[in-house]
Amino acid sequence: MDKTENNRAWLLVIPVLLVVAFSAIIPLMTVVNFSVQDIFGPGERVWVGTEWFEEVLADTRLHDALWRQFLFSGLVLLIEIPLGVMIALAMPREGWSVSLVLVVLALPLLIPWNVIGTIWIIFTRPDIGLMGNTINRLGLGFDHTASPLDAWVTLMLMEVWHWTPLVALLAYAGLKAIPDAYFQAAQIDGASRWAVFRYIQLPKMRGVLTIAILLRFMDSFLIYAEPFVLTGGGPGNATTFLSIYLVKIAVGQFDLGPAAAFSIIYFLIVLLFSWIFYQVLQNVGRGRA
Repeated sequence: MDKTENNRAWLLVIPVLLVVAFSAIIPLMTVVNFSVQDIFGPGERVWVGTEWFEEVLADTRLHDALWRQFLFSGLVLLIEIPLGVMIALAMPREGWSVSLVLVVLALPLLIPWNVIGTIWIIFTRPDIGLMGNTINRLGLGFDHTASPLDAWVTLMLMEVWHWTPLVALLAYAGLKAIPDAYFQAAQIDGASRWAVFRYIQLPKMRGVLTIAILLRFMDSFLIYAEPFVLTGGGPGNATTFLSIYLVKIAVGQFDLGPAAAFSIIYFLIVLLFSWIFYQVLQNVGRGRA
């Protein structure tokens, strides 16, 4: 007996498509329009083609911001992914402590991004901040507003504190989804703790870790609020990432044409590297399978 298709589900999808079209596609088309035209006002515009793109790509300040961004995102992935997995492995599997640990772990994720920067400004102030003042009392000389190294260390600590819980929660969900039969079989075979992790837990977490890597890469590559509030891109240009540099062009200098071209290049970079990460992780998973 042939099954009839139920197309009523599309009635639930259409509103989502309309929202996405309004909130993403239309603004994107506006940016594309500004990137290829020099717009002076209503009805006053000049076609410039790829002029803004060539100008942006030749900008050495963009090159510097791009390398800073890659360094920051690379450090974020190298620290947060292993640390999140370690936290997930150490979390309890049953009992009342599970709910308590999950709630406490999720607290940093509930704080708005701009508030995160404000918290860490107060926390790391060299005169009254708990962290900054304590380090200075030890004679180490800490000031994230004057030292590029201190600024980077502070940013990394802030980012790891804020977003490692997301990786840990995703990894914990992957661990909880593993059937007990795998662990029972490993126990019977006398597998070591490392063997259980390498051949059972890590492969079974591949899906959630793929999501974690993609989310953390995209978010860290687009980071703006936290470093802007904490350092403003300084000292000097030490923490001027792509997003901060883009805002300086669009808002500070009001160069909408180059800013629009920069936005499209920025979008394509994130899209390209996210696709590369996804393909690599999928190929690694198939190779293990």
